[in-house]
Amino acid sequence: MDGIARIVVVGGGFAGLWSAAAAARTADELRVPVRIALVNRNDQHSIRVRNYEADLAATRVPLHGVLDPIGVSLVVGDVTDIDTARHAVHVGDTVLPYDKLILASGSELARPALPGAEHLFDIDTYAGAMRLQAHFAALAALPGPHAPPARPGRWTVVVVGSGATGVELACELPARLRALLGEGEGERKGEGKGEAERARGMRVLLVDRNGQIASHLGGAQAAIERACRALGIELMPRTSLAAVAADGVTLTNGTVIAAATVVWCAGMRASGLTARVPGDRDTQGRLLVDAYMRVQGVPDVFAAGDVAHASIDGVHPSVMSCQHARPMGRYAGYNAVCSIAGTAMRALDIDWYTNIIDLGPLGAVYAQGWDRVVVDDGMRAKATKQVINRERIYPPRDGDRAAIFAAAAAEVQRPPALKPLGPDAAR
Repeated sequence: MDGIARIVVVGGGFAGLWSAAAAARTADELRVPVRIALVNRNDQHSIRVRNYEADLAATRVPLHGVLDPIGVSLVVGDVTDIDTARHAVHVGDTVLPYDKLILASGSELARPALPGAEHLFDIDTYAGAMRLQAHFAALAALPGPHAPPARPGRWTVVVVGSGATGVELACELPARLRALLGEGEGERKGEGKGEAERARGMRVLLVDRNGQIASHLGGAQAAIERACRALGIELMPRTSLAAVAADGVTLTNGTVIAAATVVWCAGMRASGLTARVPGDRDTQGRLLVDAYMRVQGVPDVFAAGDVAHASIDGVHPSVMSCQHARPMGRYAGYNAVCSIAGTAMRALDIDWYTNIIDLGPLGAVYAQGWDRVVVDDGMRAKATKQVINRERIYPPRDGDRAAIFAAAAAEVQRPPALKPLGPDAAR
């Protein structure tokens, strides 16, 4: 052995990428010789929160372009085991020894045990979102797109789950379906068109087992419901699925809905790799970590992002969101190096929380605080949402080492500001 400490980061999402970058930055600042390896199943950093959009071309960032300039090696493959007793990560037949491990393998969709679940679509991953796109393209290629559909439910989409992902996808779908049918840009909002669209078989249904659509989104719920209704989305609270088929769904009350497309957006759980770490977990499978992102009771293991349950402000637990994954990753990387160097670590404390939900052509709704008090909605909120989704959460992509290090500082960004609109812009 050469005496150089080794840090292995598992996961190339928001938490993992920023863990690795923060570790590299801190090692450079403290002049600590460290070898850092990031393990990911592919060589892309996915901007997962944009998977509801129609155009996914800009939603992946090559990991080599961010990691190579800062001296982090990329190992592409699936982690098959984590041996915390021997301090080793297994990637297929390769064994990566570590002095410090940062688990940041993210979350996955909580898939239902329903008859016919293989017919469900999802946008949990880039591959899943692309599969949905291919499915829509195949539907559009069938004969007679403008005639009454020969296949019942051809242009009916059932979205299951009215959390942020389900709402954002549902609000995008009416315009996407109209584009597939060749309708004009001027028809994109869909107000007052619900009956005509249903007569042609075009329907978007948002289903949730709770008593209200988007019930857990607090003060934003009313704005979300108004937008959905204005877009012609059919809201179905207090509704659950009993079975899925290639041509529709059966509800638990016996109702059958013809639908060629059913998208599951209900519930998330931590990556299964958390089971390889002998720490306590919460109900979502997340490992309990302290303020320094150390897994409680497991030496030399840190966790960040969706696999970690942290107290964000001393009261509220972290949420499965890039809003928390990114700073958790930065602090985990910083503290992993500090624990090697024997210098003081930094405790994560985030004193704010926001939600900005995209409402498609009707803009967005921006809520602040854990009670989700609405501070803005409409097109100005949409502009702020786009700054976040298309700029703020991206790493530098020009290979500039200094810029990557600057973005990796173990600091908490302030809440996103409302983006000003021009004097003639519609609210």
